[in-house]
Amino acid sequence: MSPTDPVDASLVLSARGLTKSFGSNTVLRGIDLDVRRGQVVALIGPSGSGKTTVLRSLNGLEVPDGGTVAFGASAGSPGGKDLELDFGGAVGKRDIAALRDRSAMVFQHYNLFPHMTVLKNVTEGPVQVQKRPKAEAQADALRLLSRVGLAEKRDAYPFQLSGGQQQRVGIVRALALKPQLLLFDEPTSALDPELVGEVLSVIKELAEEGWTMVIVTHELGFARHVADEVVFMDGGVVVERGPAAEVLGAPQQERTKQFVKRIQHEV
Repeated sequence: MSPTDPVDASLVLSARGLTKSFGSNTVLRGIDLDVRRGQVVALIGPSGSGKTTVLRSLNGLEVPDGGTVAFGASAGSPGGKDLELDFGGAVGKRDIAALRDRSAMVFQHYNLFPHMTVLKNVTEGPVQVQKRPKAEAQADALRLLSRVGLAEKRDAYPFQLSGGQQQRVGIVRALALKPQLLLFDEPTSALDPELVGEVLSVIKELAEEGWTMVIVTHELGFARHVADEVVFMDGGVVVERGPAAEVLGAPQQERTKQFVKRIQHEV
């Protein structure tokens, strides 16, 4: 669905006109993005195009200079009351906390707490932030660790895990928060090539289960098979968007063609 389409009650997220500058460097120049329930959207583009800044803006890790972000009812209905933030006005800490409650981020470099066990890493958010009972959070964590083949690593520390295992723990940590939206920032770029597949397979399973996701990735083959929509960014703007097969297989914009050809040649 493009931002110009009619209101869609299935929308989980609707972002409009996101802008962001760091000093004199303008990174986002009016980004629009819609994500429907159960949809996987892949953000692709060259380094410095603004992909990660979009992702961080949706999670409140960056505060845009302007634009709006709406979740849930607000995203799909003009009268919705779930959450809508207008970054052109005053946005406080409570607003940012409410934004973070609705999504969970899986980072490029795992970002696990090195002094905590795997189980503690996974339960920290649900217990400390969401105030869920410890026993409930641990039961959920063990179930999720089991599904990614890491139940036996519950008492291990991050330094005792491979990169692929650490990233799978990062995914479980995000799932444990039970978010409306999962955000992945280049989830395989820090991994050795032989470990990439194990992480991509977990993400593919999540897509098949109907999780709603936005993924920043350079793995174009993966995006083609998993994403419902691909958004190509360059220079802080959306150059092209559409079904994965179209954008990656038969792009319409010359800049997209150049990018896809270069990436495929490098592979």
